[in-house]
Amino acid sequence: MIAARLDFRKLQHGCEHYRRRCKLRAPCCNKVFSCRHCHNEYTTRLNNPTERHKMVREDVRQVVCTICNTEQPVNQICGNCGVKMGEYFCGICKLFDDDTSKQQFHCNDCGICRVYGRENYYHCDKCGCCFRNDLRGSHTCLENSMKFACPVCHEYLFESSKASKLMHCGHGIHVDCYSAMLRKNQTSCPLCSKSSISRQEDVKIKRGD
Repeated sequence: MIAARLDFRKLQHGCEHYRRRCKLRAPCCNKVFSCRHCHNEYTTRLNNPTERHKMVREDVRQVVCTICNTEQPVNQICGNCGVKMGEYFCGICKLFDDDTSKQQFHCNDCGICRVYGRENYYHCDKCGCCFRNDLRGSHTCLENSMKFACPVCHEYLFESSKASKLMHCGHGIHVDCYSAMLRKNQTSCPLCSKSSISRQEDVKIKRGD
């Protein structure tokens, strides 16, 4: 009797953040998690503040195949059962994801993965980040403008998975935070006090994770 071959891509593997067929061995605490977000959510809830920390995904060296439970060095293909652990794979960022509709790509200049398609974005050397092609030459450039904390929620913008935009002054901010700011009739940049209003479209920037 010939065993039917399973198409594991059609089965639901992974977590709420990613569809994939592997877990990551966290180099910081040596525990296994579905992804870095799962790790960070777990550690931020620890009672002891000194034990709270974040995973540096680029430091991951070992993954566990969720099909055959084999632990192995980072690779797209399981060395034991041969399953592809993620349709999208970046060996630099250690990123696995079956949802290729995100159009992930690795930007060498940013040093991280982005989404929405390489052909739709360009890297601004002065701002130090990827922007949509229609903003080339038409946005206010500031040195490493996205490598700062959001002026509203204080999350680091460059590595945030939330959509961000540039205000008219050139400073970055999360799209949701910007909308909340406008709802309170605050139209000045919290950082430089210049007008944040622009006729340009929102500059949406998202990390690939």
